[in-house]
Amino acid sequence: MIKYDLYKIVKEELRNGSCDLVTRTSGQTVRDRIERDITREEEKTVVALDFSKIGIIDYSCADEVVAKLISRLLGGEYGDKYIILKGLNENQKENIEVALERKGLAVMADMKNEGKILLGCVNNYLRQTLDLILEKERITAKELSDTMHLEANTSGTRLLNLHKKRLVQRTEKTMNGVRVWVYKSV
Repeated sequence: MIKYDLYKIVKEELRNGSCDLVTRTSGQTVRDRIERDITREEEKTVVALDFSKIGIIDYSCADEVVAKLISRLLGGEYGDKYIILKGLNENQKENIEVALERKGLAVMADMKNEGKILLGCVNNYLRQTLDLILEKERITAKELSDTMHLEANTSGTRLLNLHKKRLVQRTEKTMNGVRVWVYKSV
């Protein structure tokens, strides 16, 4: 996991002395910097956007930075990478979640006091599957099928959909002489 300190990025890119992320223009400047950096990262890298030293983030900036990054990530513009948000406080969480929900997007966040949570929106069945992955830390389609009493193809589809949304990582392992996909939280 590679951490991007948003406070440092704001200081370097905006040069206005603020620790707040406000206005669409500021958000675009910060996102442009993140995009330049993220494209240089290796495939399968998890990029943690660290908000711990950021003051406020308004809706327009949350939309520019987080929602557009996630949208472009899902569109394949950055390759096979993942984004997680870290160090969010409740006010930041609220504005980011609204920006994500309005575009039908979701991202994992590691909250200061709550641990890993989902921000944004996914179908209830995907949320239940994700909750199980967070609880178990890693799971295969067979394990999901057995635990949730699902058909094998249903469990595989759920896991693949979570992976396509970049909410879980997927690695191929050999277990008992058989190659299987193992899914784990970002």
